[in-house]
Amino acid sequence: MQKIILTFFLMISLNVFAQEKWSLEKCINYALENNIQIKQQELNTKISEVKLNQKKATILPSLNAGANQNFTFGRSVDPFTNQFSTSNTKSNNFSLQSSLTLFNGFQNINNLKKAKLDLKASLENLQKLKNDISLNIASAYLNILFNNEILKTAKQQAEITKLQVERTKKLVNAGNLSQDNLLTIESQLASEELQIVKAENQYKMSILTLQQFLDLDTLKDFKIVIPENIKITENNDTPDEIYQIAIKNLPQIRAAEYNLQSSQQSLQISKGMLSPRLVLNGSYGTGYSDQRQIPTGPPIISSYISGYTESLENVYSYKMNYDYTTKPFNDQIKDNANFSLSFSLSIPIFNGFQTKSNIDNSKINVLNNQYNLKLAKNQLYKDIQQQYFDVKAAIKKYYAAKKAVDANKLSFNLKQEKFNVGLINSVDYNIAKNNLFKAKSDFLQAKYEYLFKSKILDFYKGKNIKL
Repeated sequence: MQKIILTFFLMISLNVFAQEKWSLEKCINYALENNIQIKQQELNTKISEVKLNQKKATILPSLNAGANQNFTFGRSVDPFTNQFSTSNTKSNNFSLQSSLTLFNGFQNINNLKKAKLDLKASLENLQKLKNDISLNIASAYLNILFNNEILKTAKQQAEITKLQVERTKKLVNAGNLSQDNLLTIESQLASEELQIVKAENQYKMSILTLQQFLDLDTLKDFKIVIPENIKITENNDTPDEIYQIAIKNLPQIRAAEYNLQSSQQSLQISKGMLSPRLVLNGSYGTGYSDQRQIPTGPPIISSYISGYTESLENVYSYKMNYDYTTKPFNDQIKDNANFSLSFSLSIPIFNGFQTKSNIDNSKINVLNNQYNLKLAKNQLYKDIQQQYFDVKAAIKKYYAAKKAVDANKLSFNLKQEKFNVGLINSVDYNIAKNNLFKAKSDFLQAKYEYLFKSKILDFYKGKNIKL
């Protein structure tokens, strides 16, 4: 029973989710959170973070511990007693080693600076990818709005034609019009119904395109929010003004700058290989052996005749015997402890010109990144110029198309009135009707073309993409 109730509520939740309309902002936010390419780029950024943490750790001293246990059989020298032993020996060794680089031409510091710059560049590349996906989604979203309005216009045209078919039938039945007029208007209706089918297909394909951008393969009842009124506002900024804003905000420029700075740090790292390397080393060691013995308790004194006096009296000597036990582990660890401190200096003299080659390659890489930054700036300026003039052309096209719609609407209304009273034939009426439909289509195309291009200019100016 619980499974049935859970399934019921799950189906309701999925149904509500499917029927919920998607705004442009929601589509963009969803893609930024779920897009696989973005997730992959985020992983690359995490790799850069790991590299940065690793470079931070290189500045710290290294510390390593070691331990071993030895078993010796037969005659051998005990390393802790320095005495020969013929019995089996068990010993332990423990050690700690530490090393700190005091100077190496500032390579560690420059490596750390380079890792920070690489992380910043990776973050900017991530932001650029997000921007590209946002623009693609905005384009797909506007394409749905355009195809939706084309479909609505096609349906409106067909509804008007259906009314004219009914009216023409009555006039033909009354003998006021010939059968040819009815056939012509019916042919026009068939063409417009075909146009509706094409418009529906285009509308569905544009929805599918947006779904694919969002990776919503299983969401069948996908619907977007249709804005009631989309304001058309003209852009008054010059290309130079837009460029000055964009060059500070766009991630591809900042990424190119960080890449250049990173290559400059690489050059400093290569030059650091010419410097001497000074390292401080320290170590601690100790050990234990089961052959190290210590006496336990007072000695047992025994006497023995070691000689005679001149009067033949016995001369006695005394011998002290001890009981021994293995010295405790902790005591041996303390007694056998040893410390060492050393400095090592390495001066590069000749290494087959490897350092020189690294420096030369780093210099070339710096120059290449300087060119990349300049190319990125030049391309940005060209894109803004092109987009600016495209927007200017699009707004002119929009106003011209709007005038064409108004003119064709007046012409069609007049032709319709004449057609209703039989003053013109169906051919002239259909021509006027087709001209109006084409004018509306051109107007819609100009409208959404301008909207998309103007949104790109807004994007260059640092504005969020929204309707």
